[in-house]
Amino acid sequence: MQAADIRARLTAEWHPGGHVDLRGITCEGALDLAGCAVAGVDFTGARFPQGLDARGARFLGLSWFGGAQFDGTADFSDAVFTNDARFEGARFNTRARFNQTEFRGIGRFDGAVFAGDADFSDTVAYGNFSLQQVRMSGSASFHGSEWLGGLWCQDATLPPETDLGETQVHGRLWLRGAHRAGALLRTADFGMSFGYTYR
Repeated sequence: MQAADIRARLTAEWHPGGHVDLRGITCEGALDLAGCAVAGVDFTGARFPQGLDARGARFLGLSWFGGAQFDGTADFSDAVFTNDARFEGARFNTRARFNQTEFRGIGRFDGAVFAGDADFSDTVAYGNFSLQQVRMSGSASFHGSEWLGGLWCQDATLPPETDLGETQVHGRLWLRGAHRAGALLRTADFGMSFGYTYR
């Protein structure tokens, strides 16, 4: 499916409860959604060989990217997800950018694979943010991020270069089986944690 056609469908007038079904599509060309108001969309199992630019985009409805594959840069920096953002099982083969992204629902990255660098610096999540069984092998930054609905990291594998400085966790911090550079993650690895930690 051509990138221009996808953009046209996602930037048409959106009505609450509706969504565009793009499950399993392969996007031909780089998808440019930068600065757009994006309709609810189901990209489950979709492929983006040349990446996706959603800088400053506002995702209005459901945003499902479960099992999606990004072979080019996936840039969601400064984006706002007004509903749940689901990226479980997604694969980011190059750089992934979520810096200064706002998650107003949950941010779910369970089982996602980040083969390149991952930038989640200065994000804000109002719902639960989940990195269960995530695998990161490039550099990773969460510097300055704030998780108001707690952080779930069951069995997460983070690289040695992971930056957790000046982070804030409000609510439950779940660290069972979570590792950074082979060492168990600890509450002390985060800037501040205001709730219970489960290890």
